[in-house]
Amino acid sequence: MSFINRQICIKTSRQVLFITLIVLVAGFASNRLRYDKMPLVEDWSAKSNLVTPSGENLEISLSEASNLFKKGKAVFIDARSRTEYDAGHIKGATSLPYKEADWKFVEAMAGISEESAVITYCDGETCELSTELAVFLRNAGYKNVKVLSNGWSAWKQNGLPVDTEK
Repeated sequence: MSFINRQICIKTSRQVLFITLIVLVAGFASNRLRYDKMPLVEDWSAKSNLVTPSGENLEISLSEASNLFKKGKAVFIDARSRTEYDAGHIKGATSLPYKEADWKFVEAMAGISEESAVITYCDGETCELSTELAVFLRNAGYKNVKVLSNGWSAWKQNGLPVDTEK
């Protein structure tokens, strides 16, 4: 590399660094002036989504959920697609795919009291459909909604009652 090319490269690198520094300072300053400041550090884990803004934990353990199931004191809502529900679901669960909740809500929740214990579930530790559905149901007036994390897999692996649509 020639001396002139090296000088141009150094000058360009300094300019890029200077512009980056200006953008960062402007961004931080702008955030400080906002009335609804964005946090600089955030917990993006799947577990953090199970806590409401008021601090209430939406998660229910498998043992608590199975106890409520055995006593008939909870309604289970499957947030997965209808195809996945038909392939297998918690015995007696109602299908309400989160992606279709807006137009299937009334039909799926007919006869379920807003005071009932409702447990949403989907499949996989990172599946957020059940959490999203729980928030949807809470916003619709259901007061006692919990999320069974990794619900379908955990339920099956523990030999709890399942069903399939024929």
